[in-house]
Amino acid sequence: MTTGRLHSFDISTGVDGPGTRFVAFLAGCPLRCQYCHSPDTWYRRSGRPTTVDDLMTEIRRYERFIKVAGGGVTLSGGEPLQQPDFVREVFARCRQLKLHTALDTSGFLGDRADDELLDATDLVLLDIKSGDPATYRQVTRTGRLAPTVRFARRLAERGTPMWIRFVLVPGLTDDPANVAAVAGIVAELPSVQRVEVLPFHRLGAAKYAAMGLTFPLADTAAPGPGLLDRVRGQFRDRGLVVC
Repeated sequence: MTTGRLHSFDISTGVDGPGTRFVAFLAGCPLRCQYCHSPDTWYRRSGRPTTVDDLMTEIRRYERFIKVAGGGVTLSGGEPLQQPDFVREVFARCRQLKLHTALDTSGFLGDRADDELLDATDLVLLDIKSGDPATYRQVTRTGRLAPTVRFARRLAERGTPMWIRFVLVPGLTDDPANVAAVAGIVAELPSVQRVEVLPFHRLGAAKYAAMGLTFPLADTAAPGPGLLDRVRGQFRDRGLVVC
């Protein structure tokens, strides 16, 4: 039985895939995004060893509820593709229960997702952090844009539904050319169902303080309505459905 590292789980509605979701947050992430609101999930050691059976026992407790609510199971993080064997087995078991599955990922480790894992994935929530490689590096501090784009194109070729997520940070990701580059990438992916422009917030600042870390964007304000409208308009101008 495969064992993963589980940080926590929660029940959410409308933000981690369709309907009401059982969301499991796996521990470990290779990126260090400046706007990350969950630094407590960065390291594998922050999660507790959990077998697939352990997690499925928790999921089964909510099975009837999430089915009635038109939801399913989302694996998030951290970065779930740091633990692809665990993800594959959990999703395969969820499929046996006829539970909708969603993978919340940056795509940076997309090459680790084999066809069997993706065959058991109904939806990918793909976080495209930037359309410009230099900005992507600045945002993530450790990552490269190319693996995410490669993964996105692979998903599109397979016909895997995607919801694209883009975090709008004033002074970091809001440059019109950067947004246009993200929109250009997404417009070429026919299986994208929607784009979510997510306004930056500082709700995770307390976690940084508790861990003795400096929050890189402590002095950055949330984007105003005008900026949000402009950025959402750039995506709509490419024929994309924007939320």
